[in-house]
Amino acid sequence: MHNVLLQNITAGLDWVGTFAFALSGGLLGVQKRFDLFGVLFLSFVVAVAGGMLRDVLIGAVPPVAIGEIHYFLIAIAGGLVTFFAYPKIASLRHQILLLDAVGLSLFAVTGAQKAIDYGINPLMVAIMGMLTGIGGGMTRDVLAGDVPAVLRSDLYAIAALAAGAVVAIDHVISVPPLYPMLLGAALCMFLRIMAIYRGWRAPIAHWSRSRREHDQHRGSDHYRDRGRGRDR
Repeated sequence: MHNVLLQNITAGLDWVGTFAFALSGGLLGVQKRFDLFGVLFLSFVVAVAGGMLRDVLIGAVPPVAIGEIHYFLIAIAGGLVTFFAYPKIASLRHQILLLDAVGLSLFAVTGAQKAIDYGINPLMVAIMGMLTGIGGGMTRDVLAGDVPAVLRSDLYAIAALAAGAVVAIDHVISVPPLYPMLLGAALCMFLRIMAIYRGWRAPIAHWSRSRREHDQHRGSDHYRDRGRGRDR
């Protein structure tokens, strides 16, 4: 009974996360002026890429997103909603960010739990949870010609990794899986909310910025010296 309940909850959370990510993909596609096919394709890729990557890496083939049609239908529904109701969806910017945070949280914990079910090492369980959460967003940004958000200072990949780590650690100490999944999702949501509303960021390498500014300053001096030479 407990296992059936957990499976139903996991499936429901997975579907909600799929729809949330499909909306984010559709929004970016419309903003980039993709046609209907491009928007739907981006929605589908964002919704399923992370889970497909996880399934291939842990040996769960064919990936569930290919074997079950409802993932495709949910992703396409999210793309259609965004394409035909973009002004309304875009006006809900903060709500979409929160929905994206929900999707990230759900994908991270369900991805980590599935890795556990396939006997993956606990350290890699946390990484599989992270990859499940960020894989779709990375693919979305690359296809849209942007630098993936997870490679910048935003607390995105870190939040997903934290969620996966909670699930992995609690599995090691033999905690029933439902509770660590809820705790991991809550931690991921907290970190994302703090990043959205409080500006929390991961540290960046300040020396690289200083070096760039130094090079720009040297370039300015070079052109200024050339200008003085012409004046003479």
